[in-house]
Amino acid sequence: MSDFIILTDSSADLDADMVRQLDIQVLPLAFIMNEHTYYNYPDNRDMDPHIFYDRLRKGELATTNAVNVAQYTETLEPLLQAGKDVLILAFSSGLSNTYNSSRLAVEELSAQYPDRRLYTVDTLCASLGQGLLVWYAARQRDLGHSIEEVRDWVEDHKLNLCHQFTVDDLHFLKRGGRISAATAMVGSMLHIKPVLHVDNEGHLINIGKARGRHASLKALVDRMENTAIDSGSLTVFISHGDCPEDAQTVAEMVKKRFGVQDVYINYVGPVIGAHSGPGTLALFYMGTDR
Repeated sequence: MSDFIILTDSSADLDADMVRQLDIQVLPLAFIMNEHTYYNYPDNRDMDPHIFYDRLRKGELATTNAVNVAQYTETLEPLLQAGKDVLILAFSSGLSNTYNSSRLAVEELSAQYPDRRLYTVDTLCASLGQGLLVWYAARQRDLGHSIEEVRDWVEDHKLNLCHQFTVDDLHFLKRGGRISAATAMVGSMLHIKPVLHVDNEGHLINIGKARGRHASLKALVDRMENTAIDSGSLTVFISHGDCPEDAQTVAEMVKKRFGVQDVYINYVGPVIGAHSGPGTLALFYMGTDR
C-alpha cells in the first residue's frame, strides 16, 4: 500500500466508522451556536447531529468558520515531521475559503519540508459528495497508486461527482441569500421544494422545483437516471438533515430503479446543515457530468 496520508475536512460528512475504514484523517471545522464554538468531529463528540437540528428547529441560529492557515499548519506539520506525505482533499472553493487556507499552508510547508510530498486538491464538492470522492481516492491509494497518481485521479474525476439535493425549509436558503424572501414565502405557501446541485465551479445552483416533499425526493432519483454512469454497479452516498426516513426512502428508490447495492447514509453535518437546515436530503454518485 502507498504510504501517504489522505486528509480531508469534516464538511465531507463521513462518520467515525467510515473514517476508520478508509484510514484517512479529518480536520474538524467549527460552527457557532449561542456564542459557543463547537467542532464537527466525525464521532460527533461536541454535539450530536439530532440535537443540532432540533436546536435549529427551535429557532437557534448557527454560523460557521472556514479552517484558517494556522489550523492546517498545526495539523500537517507533525505528519511531515514523522516522514509522511499528505494529500489534502478540501471543501469546495465555491462554498468556503477552506481550500484557499490549505493551499497557503501547503505553499508554506512545502518550502520548509522540501523532501516531503504535499498536495491539496479543490474537490469542488460538498457534504457526502466530498465524502464519496474521498472514498474513491482511498480505493485508489489501496490499489497501490502513488500520491501523485491519486491526486491526478481526483482532479480528473471530480467533475463527475454528481450532487443532487433538496431542502424542506426554504427559510435557511433565504437566510443564506440563495433565494429571495418573496420566493421563500410563496414557495412555502405552495409547498414548492427546490431541486439543487453543485455545479462545475463548486457553487450551489437551483436547477428545478417540485410540488411537495415526495415529488422532490423522486426528482433527485430522476436526475440520477439521466446522468449516472453504469448505475447498477455504482456506490451511492446519501446525506440528510435529520430525516433518516426520507434518506431510506431515496435509498430504496435507487436500489429498486437501478439495482444499486452499495448505499451509505449519514447526516449532513453542522457546517453545511447550518445553511441548508433540517430536512435537507442529498444524493451523490458518479455520473457523466454534474
